[in-house]
Amino acid sequence: MFKKNSTPSLADTKQFQPPWLLHTAASRSGILSLSKLWPWGIIDTRTQNTQEHELLAQGGITVVGSSITPNTETSGRSPVLAEIMDIDIDSHGNYIHTLVIRNGGKTVEAEAQPRRNLVMTHGYFTGVGFFYRNYYDLSKVEGWDIYSIDWLGMGRSSRPTYKGCRAEGEDKRVSHAEEFFVESLEEWRKRMGIEKMTLCGHSFGGYMNSVYALKYPQHVEKLVLVSPIGLPEAPPDLEERMRNGYAPSNTDKPKGSEPESDPSKPSMQRVLLFRTAMSLWDRNYTPQWLVRSTGPFSRRLIDWYIGRFSLLTEEQRRGMAAYSHQIAMLPESSASALGDILRPGAFARRPLIGRLSAISVPTTFMYGSHDWVEHTGGLEVIRRIGGRVATHLYRVPNAGHNMHIDNPADFNRFLISEMKGVRA
Repeated sequence: MFKKNSTPSLADTKQFQPPWLLHTAASRSGILSLSKLWPWGIIDTRTQNTQEHELLAQGGITVVGSSITPNTETSGRSPVLAEIMDIDIDSHGNYIHTLVIRNGGKTVEAEAQPRRNLVMTHGYFTGVGFFYRNYYDLSKVEGWDIYSIDWLGMGRSSRPTYKGCRAEGEDKRVSHAEEFFVESLEEWRKRMGIEKMTLCGHSFGGYMNSVYALKYPQHVEKLVLVSPIGLPEAPPDLEERMRNGYAPSNTDKPKGSEPESDPSKPSMQRVLLFRTAMSLWDRNYTPQWLVRSTGPFSRRLIDWYIGRFSLLTEEQRRGMAAYSHQIAMLPESSASALGDILRPGAFARRPLIGRLSAISVPTTFMYGSHDWVEHTGGLEVIRRIGGRVATHLYRVPNAGHNMHIDNPADFNRFLISEMKGVRA
């Protein structure tokens, strides 16, 4: 059923097609991926587990079977034991990369007892390792087991070919993308033998967890949405504005209020940049594709991105950069589905704000104090729910979109409060 601590080699990254995917693999038209010109840019996945284990060790987590252990002399705390395994979800070789922490440091071989389950799902362009500053504190909540997964086609999970449904209309395009992720999560749940879980998802993970909870509410005790994308409706003139070089944040200005003489009028270079970005987005080319395309310069892009986490130490940034680079350089897969789900500007093609009003499980929102995702979306969903189910909203101080990294102490405190609040 599962393969512990297994990491596929390049030869094992054959693109499998799960039976619940509707389309066969096909080459994508459009721009030729420059990554083909940089064969040395592809990461050998056989060494990837080392980077993941080292990052987890920074957070006080020791992976069973790993030679890397936390430096307890500097952390002042005993390490927590975790297992990493790849859970098979079909007969085609697909699997979900999974981190498991049993309460009290027990391994999965320990005698099973009734427990509650926290399942954490990551955002776009990240993975299991990005919660490394949270697992230790969460593992100390009595009676809870902690699970964290890489979405199918992302992180260190298997990389099946993803083929969208652009030719069949937007509604089919969105449904196909959501089914890809939601059904793989459901199959993972079955294979793990989890009947009920508290789902905590960040950003893209929050979006998909919401869709899952709407479809399978019987398996969700509580939904914790950490800065979820895809809630608000897109401005009616979004595409027009972006094609003219204006960011979505300017949509509150009256249409046509930027005359030719306006000094803030975007330059031709900006207009061309926005239009190129929109074209690439609509063709499902992703930031991950861009990173891989830069070949030997890809690590510099990752270092620049991770460098934005100014509250981390240099050692922590190096660990995150090494881990991020390795998962970014793996073969393209479901990351391309982001363009099927979102419009440019991170507005959902099928916004959640209306759909979540029908949610039937307790739902909590969490946003950073200076998050680029507006917390007003969560407030509006709570207003529409109208007390039909329990709801709550937290603002994590001194934190942006990645609040679990920026301010893990408060993030962990809020999440633990929600875990303890799950009714028996």
